[in-house]
Amino acid sequence: MNIIQVIAAFLGFLPLVLAQIHSPEWAAAYKKARVTLAQLSLNDKAVLVTGEGFFSLNCTGNIAPIQHIGFPGLCLQDSALGVRNVDGNSAFPAGINAAASFNRTLMYQRGVAMGTEFRSRGCNIQLGPFMNIMREPASGRAWEGSGADPYLSGEGSYYTISGIQSQGVQAVAKHFINNEQEHSRSLSSSDVDDRTQHEVYLHPFLRSIQANVAAVMCSYINGTYACQNNNTLNGLLKGELGFQGYVMSDWLATHSTDSANHGLDMTMPGPIIIGILNYFGDRLKLAVDIGHVPESRLDDMATRVLAAWYLLGQDSGFPRANFDSADMGNHANQIILNDQHVNVQADHASLIRTIGAASTVLLKNVRQTLPLQAPKSIAIIGSGAGPNPDGPNSCKDRACNKGVLAMGWGSGTANFPYLVTPLDAITNRSKSDNTVISSSLSDSDLRTAAKTATGKDVAIVFITADSGEDGYVVEGNLGDRNDLQAWHGGDKLVQTVASVNNNTIVVVNSVGPIIVEAWIDHPNGNSLTDVLYGAYNPSGRLPYTIAKDMQDYPAQINEKFTIITIQIPYSEGLYVDYRHFDAANITPRYEFGFGLSYTTFHYSELCISGFVPNSPPPSGPGSSLDPLLHQTAYTVNVIIKNTGIVAGHECPQLYLSPPPSAESPPYLLKGFDSVFLLPGQSKSVTFNLSRYDLSIWDVITQRWQLPSGTTKVTVGASSRDHRLTGTIDL
Repeated sequence: MNIIQVIAAFLGFLPLVLAQIHSPEWAAAYKKARVTLAQLSLNDKAVLVTGEGFFSLNCTGNIAPIQHIGFPGLCLQDSALGVRNVDGNSAFPAGINAAASFNRTLMYQRGVAMGTEFRSRGCNIQLGPFMNIMREPASGRAWEGSGADPYLSGEGSYYTISGIQSQGVQAVAKHFINNEQEHSRSLSSSDVDDRTQHEVYLHPFLRSIQANVAAVMCSYINGTYACQNNNTLNGLLKGELGFQGYVMSDWLATHSTDSANHGLDMTMPGPIIIGILNYFGDRLKLAVDIGHVPESRLDDMATRVLAAWYLLGQDSGFPRANFDSADMGNHANQIILNDQHVNVQADHASLIRTIGAASTVLLKNVRQTLPLQAPKSIAIIGSGAGPNPDGPNSCKDRACNKGVLAMGWGSGTANFPYLVTPLDAITNRSKSDNTVISSSLSDSDLRTAAKTATGKDVAIVFITADSGEDGYVVEGNLGDRNDLQAWHGGDKLVQTVASVNNNTIVVVNSVGPIIVEAWIDHPNGNSLTDVLYGAYNPSGRLPYTIAKDMQDYPAQINEKFTIITIQIPYSEGLYVDYRHFDAANITPRYEFGFGLSYTTFHYSELCISGFVPNSPPPSGPGSSLDPLLHQTAYTVNVIIKNTGIVAGHECPQLYLSPPPSAESPPYLLKGFDSVFLLPGQSKSVTFNLSRYDLSIWDVITQRWQLPSGTTKVTVGASSRDHRLTGTIDL
């Protein structure tokens, strides 16, 4: 037996061992899968792991049925915020909005609602959530994920997956791993040191596996192709993390049949043309016949796919797909063939509206301009306040920035069933106050904007910044943003309006941070997002840092274009986003975790208790998910009181400052909550810290080790608003 066969045979046995140790749900699913596997031919096994090809069936990706075992096939469907390319669906707030809520309950409820819609549409698998870190603020798809911090991204991943899978729909954690930019995503090698990989980029996937995620999608990145990288797929994912599900390729990210030996379990979408560019299917059967891929490896691949199907109970009563997304034109008034036009929205509009409000971040409120108090007149300025004149779904995969911006572009989108514009919403709300609304929806007609804003009690300016997936060019932006400026001359629009109206409000709808220095200190301006009338007290917090200058960020998009692999060094290491600003003593405009409220909160009575058991850290397969590593070691309690006159949510955040021996960033987010308090009300908030939370990755011993010395514990309202401080001695 050669070395490839030895590795494949070992990994074929490993899932059962780890399932028995860590997850009774997976163990039960594997037991069923092994019984079914015994009934499969070599051809059947290959069918289970091979997509049927582009445009062949209803869904984005399809696995064919195997009738004699009662397996109806699998429907894999985009996207991470709703069922793509259908009607009767909901377009949920993006991942970055859920993250900005700092509210696990809303993250979970969003997952539940999406899972319900995917199930009702007959989708076995939702191709999400997205969990790559916002390493570069201009990253094109970062709006699909949970921001710039690994802990926040991990919580967003865990609760979204838990919600989706509670409805019997398989979730897919993507994209594994280090796929943080769109430029040259198929021709780039992300060069990441081992400690940074573990402490930053692997963490959201670890949390996904703790949520029993069914599948992981590997990415396009090159060097060693991500979908045949033995070190990451077999080493990190299936070995160290003990992942029990299956690894699927991103679409056309499979580059050889040998990828099966290196951890890939399913290829998508299958052949573009029958028999062409299909590395699994007949080629995989041939590779097994000649001994290049051991049959035990194919057994493992098929077992993983079956086990995920059983894990989510899809072997009983799961609906068949009732739509056809093969026509990817996705234009306005498109007739979708074979679509039963099932409306699955239920009451999800209410949740969408709640998340929209909860993710609104109030950045500045000079003279308590907000909430609005029945102004006599309001001027609404900017294209971002109005509709796309061609309809909200007129641009393929939302690849344009016309009208109100509610999602970026690419495969992570869904059709809008409706899209209420700010102009319409404010106009409707203003009727109860008899407020006169005037508007100018041009970004370039500065003269009309100034005329409209002059003499009004309030002027509200809407500006935007957009981005999305590689493969689309929108206003000269190839996926990633070219810069961090507002689009359509937004800075000039704000300055023009503010120069004629001393009560100017700026609403920013953006995929990520923008530079606001051109107008943020204008004497007539208030910078904020979307909460205006105070029906919802703003409670959103920034899931990234807003810098004063783009060059203040530690990493930028590598825009090099080449036909050979380009190296992208993650030279900032652990110092991503606010960690870099803290370590380099750079003052941001608004720090990570920042957000204002219409009320005030007081923090008191910090209490830390607990201990770490005196036992060696775990090692070996599954070690990073060992329960001993993740059980609560310390509890941190604080009392928070609403000291204002308005009810609202506070989002306390816990940061650890490891001892000097750890050589870590100054502050690391390790806890947060969203607490609703009536005026004068107090509540106790508890944070749990595990051995894992307190540890660093030791590259020598390949274990999570506790750094020796004193770890500072800080609880406050942002990464720089530190209210209470304590210590833990290790």
